[in-house]
Amino acid sequence: MRRDTQHVLLVLLGGALLRIAADDTYLRYVRPSHRWLLIGAGAVIVVLAVVALVRDRVAAVPHGPDHDHAGAERHVPWLLLVPVLVIALVAPPALGADAVSRAGPANAVVQAADAFPALPDGPVDLTVGEFVARAAWDTTGSLDGREVVLTGFAVRRGAATDLARMTIACCAADARPNRVRLVGDLGDVAPDTWLRVVGSVQPGSATAATGYVPAMTVTAATTIPAPPDPYEY
Repeated sequence: MRRDTQHVLLVLLGGALLRIAADDTYLRYVRPSHRWLLIGAGAVIVVLAVVALVRDRVAAVPHGPDHDHAGAERHVPWLLLVPVLVIALVAPPALGADAVSRAGPANAVVQAADAFPALPDGPVDLTVGEFVARAAWDTTGSLDGREVVLTGFAVRRGAATDLARMTIACCAADARPNRVRLVGDLGDVAPDTWLRVVGSVQPGSATAATGYVPAMTVTAATTIPAPPDPYEY
């Protein structure tokens, strides 16, 4: 592969990083705090590639057969084009219902009861992850009888519907699902439909037998647009 072609591929790769960091697209893949890392990495790649391209042009570096690599090695740089094409043509969505269905049972992590602060009065807006953790491990029963508001996407299990949200530590590669079984008349909700659900936990429903998936009695459910940031942290 010619050196100038390699430089152009690097410019495209750096440009792809800058493109997804320019809006909320990057939130499909990494935490919000990683935006500036993507911008920095993309900018460095573009600058280095442009400097190298200009340097080679000024120096009039020949691009004959002596500067080419034989065999498969000369095709390796073309792999840099793969993520560029994926972002430009496919634009993979955030992890959703299919990823939850393939994840299998959640790995339970025992937490101390005193790790859960007291909830404020009135209806409380919780993340799906905190709702699951409190339902499974809070021995004080802080959710019992409380009206809770959750936001997540629908996952279908036959006729049953779960509310789910993916939690990530760094990026989508380490995502793990949290699920809540919805009990009530929700109608025919399509998978990956985003919902804002109001209800209360069914005490004792988050056990090893249920895979630490609590049940929630739903009093109201509203379809909402997918949020810009689909993950919890």
